[in-house]
Amino acid sequence: MEYTDRRRRRQVLLLIFVLFVPSVFGQVSYSIPEEMEKGSLVCNLAQDLGLDFKRLKSGRARIHSGDLVEYIELNRERGVLLIKERIDRETLCGETTPCALHLQMLVENPIEMFRITVEITDINDNAPSFESNEKRFEISESAIIGSKFVLEKAIDADIGTNDLQGYSLSPANNFALKLENQADGSKKVEMILQKPLDREQQGQIALLLTAVDGGQPRMTGTMRITVNVLDVNDNAPVFTKSKYKATIKENSPRGTSVVTVSATDKDRGINGEITYAISNSVRRLTDLFQINRESGEVILIGEIDYEKTKLFQIDIEATDNGGLSDSSKILIDITDVNDNSPQLKVLSQSHSILEDSAENTVIAMLSVNDPDSERNGEVKCNMNEEIPFKIQDTMSGFYSLVTEMALDREVASQYNITVSCSDEGVPSLSSSVTLTLQISDVNDNAPVFERSSYEAYIVENNTPGLSIFTVKARDADWKQNARVSYILEDSSVNGVPVSSFVSVSADSGVIHAVRSFDYEQIKDFHFRVKAQDGGSPPLSSNVSVKILIQDQNDNPPQVLYPVQTGGSLVAEMVPRSADVGYLVSKVVAVDVDSGQNAWLSYKLQKATDRALFEVGLQNGEIRTIRQVSDKDAVKQRLAVIVEDNGQPSRSATVIVNVAVADSFPEVLSEFTDFPHDKEYNDNLTFYLVLALAVVSFLFITCLVVIISVKIYRWRQSRILYHSGLPVIPYYPPRYSDTLGTGTLPHVYNYEVCRTTDSRKSDCKFGTAGSQNVLIMDPSSTGTMQRIQSEKSILDEADSPLEVRNIY
Repeated sequence: MEYTDRRRRRQVLLLIFVLFVPSVFGQVSYSIPEEMEKGSLVCNLAQDLGLDFKRLKSGRARIHSGDLVEYIELNRERGVLLIKERIDRETLCGETTPCALHLQMLVENPIEMFRITVEITDINDNAPSFESNEKRFEISESAIIGSKFVLEKAIDADIGTNDLQGYSLSPANNFALKLENQADGSKKVEMILQKPLDREQQGQIALLLTAVDGGQPRMTGTMRITVNVLDVNDNAPVFTKSKYKATIKENSPRGTSVVTVSATDKDRGINGEITYAISNSVRRLTDLFQINRESGEVILIGEIDYEKTKLFQIDIEATDNGGLSDSSKILIDITDVNDNSPQLKVLSQSHSILEDSAENTVIAMLSVNDPDSERNGEVKCNMNEEIPFKIQDTMSGFYSLVTEMALDREVASQYNITVSCSDEGVPSLSSSVTLTLQISDVNDNAPVFERSSYEAYIVENNTPGLSIFTVKARDADWKQNARVSYILEDSSVNGVPVSSFVSVSADSGVIHAVRSFDYEQIKDFHFRVKAQDGGSPPLSSNVSVKILIQDQNDNPPQVLYPVQTGGSLVAEMVPRSADVGYLVSKVVAVDVDSGQNAWLSYKLQKATDRALFEVGLQNGEIRTIRQVSDKDAVKQRLAVIVEDNGQPSRSATVIVNVAVADSFPEVLSEFTDFPHDKEYNDNLTFYLVLALAVVSFLFITCLVVIISVKIYRWRQSRILYHSGLPVIPYYPPRYSDTLGTGTLPHVYNYEVCRTTDSRKSDCKFGTAGSQNVLIMDPSSTGTMQRIQSEKSILDEADSPLEVRNIY
């Protein structure tokens, strides 16, 4: 109890000694005694480092020791270091001096590190002690004065002034105490005989050996010594060497022979028999080494570690049967073996970083330690290649991972950074740690369309709201920065806003038709679509879109010639002298559709005499296919069907009336019946009554008609029969055949060649004398109207050569 009180009083009286040592890394040193109570104040760290309490909180300041047990903790609120666990200097450091805790304080945002050294000073909390409470000697009474007897050394776990300081032996009648300093700083304790022994006077002597330390107050330890006085044995054993040296590798297996010691004794017989023993009282040595009592061989029985102890000193003793002894020592050097891999520890780490972070941004702090010595403890660290990071040696044993170049999340969104550290031992040992770093996205990429421009087709007459096609843009960014919206840019098509033609889905980019398109009105149009991401600020790009309207066969052919009228009939006249291939007329039609929908073909659907006429499939020309004979009927009716090439095809039918005759009077009576064909049978009675009503009028006009016919026949005989010219049918202005396509962009030129006199060889060119077109008016039965478009050729007999074009 008194010992405990003294110990507590010493702890209270000890003061904390603080040294502030500035360095480029921020380093402070403190000194505290061991055995301080939990929660005791070590120092005001914030004040000593000049840090604000807010900085400690915002930077999540923490203490890193690297030890299994954390003895000291940081109070961020007060900025002080406190005792977390009771510190026993002897347990922590053993014989190592000075004893210190090496701490690192890490502060983040930005990352800073401060080195803290806390020296643990010794207090006198351990009394000297002997391994054995009692020691027995068998000493012959013939032992000479000055004989030495090695005593067990006391052990004091304290150091410095608190360590073992001296011994005392009582009573001091026969023996005196001798202390000899050792190389390791300890003292060799021997008991010297200073007065001859007399077994008959005193057969047994009791002594007390006391060990005293230098603490305040002093602490002691005792051992009882019993000396049995024996009969004469006048020679003591002597070791062959005063010091033995040996070397052994750490991690050597148990049973390894370390060294063999030897001693000699001049005595004979039983008094010359020697036994060996380890006299060192250090408990851990007897746990590691064992000596053979007969042979003196020292054997390893435990595990030795260079990192814990580099040198062992073993005191040995040789004793004969007469109780005489000699002592020596063994110095064992431990050779280091590369048996420790570098120890890596992540002190601080950033789990994510923006892709636009500046170069040399710190992403992690590492500590590396290898407890081996020399080259076995020299460590080099590197990282996996082809990543934009590098490792920097911040200070001894500490490394920083920093960015080496600009990052790009679109190239790599995550990095697995493996740091490997290897020592220089043979074979080399290494260890590694892998850090995962996420690259946070920045809106640095605009949407990009899959194509530089788009072209789409839609068939006319579509349903409004029909999906035409889809534009697609991709953004290499992530999440909101990669969310693309599609916008129809303002523009116009023929003065009409493009939004009245198409619309664009903002989310999907689907383009819909707002209206139904008509190819005949608009064949194509352009507009632009903008793709915009959801970043802040947003980035965008646009693309040109062309919509082409595809034609649909929604228009039937339109017959331009011959013109179908409801009040009169048009007939083409063919002379009976017409040869094979004679051009009777031509059906002219167009189709407002395009492509194959406008490719027209002509077919003869019905005819009075199919063996007389044919229709050109592509050009619609009606020609004779045989020689006209007198047996052929004057009235010929042809039904020509015009079809386009669409799917399905559309068609139109035209009726062509042909008169086979050499003169108009010849066909007059026949053509009065044209209106009374089968298709008009229902109105037959009406026409008969009408004919009777107007017979009087026809009689009056008949004379005029006959005179006109006579004049006409006289002129026709001059032109047609004498010159051999065929009758040229009438064609509408500016329409001509283009191989049956139905469109007539070119002009038909008809040139008529005639002679002015049969007696002259001169040839003149001019327009046709007249058009052989008969227009029959159903309401004027028996009356033929003659249309003359130009003057008689006979009136221009002496005119010069003329060339005229009929369009």
